[in-house]
Formats: sequence, structure tokens, C-alpha cells
Amino acid sequence: MSQVETRQLIGSGLKQRTEEALADDFLRKAVAFTTDKLKTGKLKATDDFGDWEQWRERGRLIRTHVIDNLDYYLTQFTDNVSKAGGHVYFCRTADEAVKTFMELAEKRKAKLVAKGKSMVSEEIHLNHHLEDHGIEAIETDLGEYILQLAKETPSHLIIPAIHKNKQQIADLFNEESGESFPPETRVLADFARQKLRNYFLEADIGLTGCNFGVAESGSITLVSNEGNGRMVSTIPKSHVVIMGMERLVPTFDDLEVVLNLLARSATGQKLTTYTSMITGPRREGELDGPEELHLIVLDNGRSEQLGDPVFQEVLNCIRCAACLNVCPVYRHVGGHTYGSVYSGPIGAVLTPLLQQDMKEAGELAYASSLCGACYEACPVKIPLHDMLVQLRNRKVKMGLTPFAERTAFKTFQTVFGNVKLYKVAMNSAYYLQKPFISKGFIKKGPGPMSGWTQSRFFPMKPKESFRDKWNKLQQEMKSSAGSSAASIVTSSADSKKRGEHHDH
Repeated sequence: MSQVETRQLIGSGLKQRTEEALADDFLRKAVAFTTDKLKTGKLKATDDFGDWEQWRERGRLIRTHVIDNLDYYLTQFTDNVSKAGGHVYFCRTADEAVKTFMELAEKRKAKLVAKGKSMVSEEIHLNHHLEDHGIEAIETDLGEYILQLAKETPSHLIIPAIHKNKQQIADLFNEESGESFPPETRVLADFARQKLRNYFLEADIGLTGCNFGVAESGSITLVSNEGNGRMVSTIPKSHVVIMGMERLVPTFDDLEVVLNLLARSATGQKLTTYTSMITGPRREGELDGPEELHLIVLDNGRSEQLGDPVFQEVLNCIRCAACLNVCPVYRHVGGHTYGSVYSGPIGAVLTPLLQQDMKEAGELAYASSLCGACYEACPVKIPLHDMLVQLRNRKVKMGLTPFAERTAFKTFQTVFGNVKLYKVAMNSAYYLQKPFISKGFIKKGPGPMSGWTQSRFFPMKPKESFRDKWNKLQQEMKSSAGSSAASIVTSSADSKKRGEHHDH
């Protein structure tokens, strides 16, 4: 599927994908189970760490400082990469990044590319382009490898196959190998390990992403729990890194902070199992490492957010996926519903901004309850819930909402801005709702209300509103007060008369 075709499906297919996900009981249980586990692990890890809010604030300040001075740190970082023997390529668009990689592959006469986990390569749909050019690309991250066999895209930023169970994975491995594996974790992992080991040895190019680039040294930092990133970046003769331009920290001291935030927020670990820091290609006298290091720095819409008072902070993201694990929408429908590489709250904000497409991708801003749980979970305090509201506002101002919706809200504005029209509308609503009422509730609402009543009942409008009751109560109180006052006056007059008679 081309990038253009994918973009067209993001908004227009959202409702259909949502309905399919909600009808998939296994997917919903699997996603809820795993995100609960990740969320619980994060809470324990952050409690044990202590002073978590101070660490969050420090992480926010580091990332904000980098983005505010991105030109400086990007120059410092890439200069140091070059000094260490690496080659740097700046690519403004996804197409430029793909073209650059293809040129590198052609020079190497590459036939096999071993890939470490790289969401940026997913973002530019690199695998499809490699396939079109007759180059085999093998995902070496276990989750990514499973999805490659299933011909699916990642459903989660850090656990891409979150929606698969062991039997489904065994079926994929059986088809790939022609053998019959039981659905047991150790057996399946052993098969994947043996299968992928040959790819590490045979690959012409090793491709990875970059979790963080350290500006003061030009070091590329990779984190993983499987070790495949280390194999991909050291065994093939050529190592190509594709990095989003914002993924920088100034110093190793700053790297310590964000690595602590990342591991605890993502998986509840103190530190990921493998943390690799790569500074240039193999030097003379060194036993391992690639002969060449190529760094592709990708913009692809990121620079458009620089200087934006509302959306610049989205570039602070460290891709921990903590916001996905707490989002009530993601937890019900999973990642494929979003139709984008980036799912959950961060995806709902990032996708329309990177693609600069409010018509289609902008629909993702409505895939949110705006509860703010994403902000509370974010280790660098990105106000994603506020950004989602602002994206909706932008979509409305651009006139991209449906005609029926615009008409409805204009009518709403007119009616609620006029007391007489409001009273007429409220009185009419009581009679108009009668065909849809059952036992005091609207159970199958008409039009847009049907979306609400699919999963909950809507209370009927009472014949007498609170305003009507309040007016009657006010009148009764006045009447009662008048009667009391009259009674007091009468009683006083009678007492006075009795007093006069007594004097005589």
C-alpha cells in the first residue's frame, strides 16, 4: 500500500476499523491485558525510583531546551558524527529519505537488509520500497518479525504484536518453516532466534533507528530487550541509521535522565536489557563494528512544528508509549484502528501534524475521550489532551467538518442564544422523543444519537424541566410568604384591639 493510499484511509476508514476492533473480543482482551501489565509495571517502577515528578520535570526541561535550540544541537551532533567517520544525509521528505537509502543500497549492491526496530522506517514505508526494488528486508525484532510474516503493521510503539496470541504466532511460524510448533513461548523464541541468526550474518546492510543522539559526542543510542539492535549494528559491513531530526539530547548526563524515564515508562524496567552507544564506524584495531556508518536525518513535517506555541511540544516525545497504555480509546480498539504508524494519543496528534493533512488524518483527533490520562502518564509532560482539542479547533476553522455537523452547531448556537427559541425547542423535544422512549429511556436514538445509544441508554427529557419547577417553586414561596405576612398583620391587629378593650 502506498503512502498516499494509506493517508486516504486514515480518516475515512476510521469508523469501520473501530467497529471491527470492537467486534474482536480477543483483540480487546489481549490489548487490555498487556496494557494493564505495562501500566502496573510503570507505576511500581516509578514509585520505587522516587521523586518521579521531579524526574518528569527534568525530562521536560531537557527535551524543551533541545527543541528550542534544535538547529544548534543538530549541527553539533551531525558534525561530531562526521568527525567520528560517519556520513550524514539530511532529508526533508519521506521520499528523499527513501531515495537516499536506495542509493546507499545500490552502491553496496545490497540484496538483503537486516532491520532493527525502527518506527521511522515504518513512517516512510521503507519495506515496501525495498520490496519493489527486489531487496529483501528482514525485521529482526521478534514482534516486528511476527507482523512481517502476518503482513501487518505494528499495533503498539514498543510491543508491535500486542494483539497476537501464542497460537496465532505458532501458526505463522509453522507456515514459514513447514514444521509444526506447539504454542509455547520458549519453542517459538528458539525458532525465531535460529531463523534470524543467519540474516545477521548474511545481510549486506544493517538498518536501525535511533532512540537518542548525543550531541556532545555524535553517539547514536539504541535500546532493546532482545539484542537484535546490537547484532544489526555490528555484524553487517554497512550500518544505516534513520533518525527523526528531534531525537537528540545535549550530553551524556541528559541521556541518563531520558533513559531512566524511557525504560520505566515503557516497560517498568530500571533499564532496558541492551543499551548500545555507537560513535562512528569500526576504527583501526577494533574487532567488531561496521566498515561504514550512514546517518539519515529525517524532517518529514517535524520542522513545521518548530515555533508553534501549541504543537512544538509534541516533538518532546521519547516514544515510550505510556500514553497508549492508559488511553481508554486505545485500550478498547488497539493500534490498527488509527490507520497510522503512530497510534494512541501521541499518534492522534503527531500523524496529522507530520502529514500536514487535517482533512483525513485530522479525524484522529476525535479518537479521544480528552480525559487527560495521557498527560499524567507522559514522562516529559506533553499536554496531548490540549493538543487534541486544538486540532479539532483547527479542523473546524478550516471548514473540514461535515456539512450536517456545521449546520447542527449553527442551529444549536441560534437556539441557545435566544430565550424564546430555547423554550420552544425544549418543549418540543418532550413530544418529539416519544416514539423512541422505552421504560423511561431512549434506547435506540435517531441520527447521531444512535452512536451513543449503541452502548448506553439516554435518559428521556421530563415533561417538566427544572426551570419550570423552579418558577413554580418561586411562585409558591412568594404566595406562602404573602399569606404568612397577611396572617401576621391580622394577628397583630387583633392583639391591638384586645389591648384597647382591656384598657377600658
